[in-house]
Amino acid sequence: MILPVVAYGDPVLKKEAEDFDLKKKEELNSFISDLFETMENAAGVGLAAPQVGESVRVFVVDTSPFAEDDELPEDEREELKKLRKAFINPIIVEEHGEEWAFTEGCLSIPGIREDVYRQSEIVIEYYNENLKLVEETYSGLAARVIQHEYDHIEGVLFTDKLKPLKRRLLQKKLTNISKGKVNVDYRMRFPTKKR
Repeated sequence: MILPVVAYGDPVLKKEAEDFDLKKKEELNSFISDLFETMENAAGVGLAAPQVGESVRVFVVDTSPFAEDDELPEDEREELKKLRKAFINPIIVEEHGEEWAFTEGCLSIPGIREDVYRQSEIVIEYYNENLKLVEETYSGLAARVIQHEYDHIEGVLFTDKLKPLKRRLLQKKLTNISKGKVNVDYRMRFPTKKR
């Protein structure tokens, strides 16, 4: 089921999410399926539970659209092509490597794209869709997409990582997004839109 994406300004996006109850396996499977369907409908590469109004530590990623980028090394494109999974109750154990900038966007903040600096490699521990606890290492764009979605379950948006002046310059656009004054081709829920 395609769910509405929660827009900038909704308090759920700024709240640290709770662990998902792993005993609710059937509910979890259905929710993960809805997250993937919603993400794909909005042409995203990642979507976290808070972005659909659920303050739980679950997110999904599908980095295959980045695999089309001919400027990336072949081995990284292969990794991006295969990365389609759900992360349940994840913890980033380690972030290291040189920080690098990349232009990020967000389904909850449509129409705004800005350079964000992140470290190049992460180690993450999480439950997979079979509820098996795994620890994996990711680098490059794969790490970045995971870091972006992980931030969502920590109550952090990519705009929070921008310099204060840049945030001030974007404030009018952000306010308009929260009021629903934005063109999108997917369902959204706006916190301050007049009914």
